[in-house]
Amino acid sequence: MDIWEKMYNAAKKVQNARTISPTIEVGSVAAAILTKSGNIYVGICIDTACSLGMCAERNAIANMLTNGESEIDKVVAIVEDGSVGAPCGACREFMMQLSKDSGNIEILMDYATRKTVRLKELLPDWWS
Repeated sequence: MDIWEKMYNAAKKVQNARTISPTIEVGSVAAAILTKSGNIYVGICIDTACSLGMCAERNAIANMLTNGESEIDKVVAIVEDGSVGAPCGACREFMMQLSKDSGNIEILMDYATRKTVRLKELLPDWWS
């Protein structure tokens, strides 16, 4: 099993789309991040009617930060149909601000082919 499969499976394990109140749905998207020290953290999306929710990637990052780490090596996000998707602009920006080396974070773009991109390719003219 390669690292992408391990990360994909970790995210898939927590992906569970459900409605928890009339204004909040969770779990349709799940993400896993691999830290520089080799730990995997997962998160799910939290969608709210008032737009104060959180993407799965940022939820996984919050989990990582809660556990005392701050450097990401790899990211995978699984969307509703089981395919992988690129992080949204807010997630890209948040990841980029974590470290001077964040531009090198590897993001899985296609699970079947293992196609990846670096975060700096998604934010080529980053402001900082």
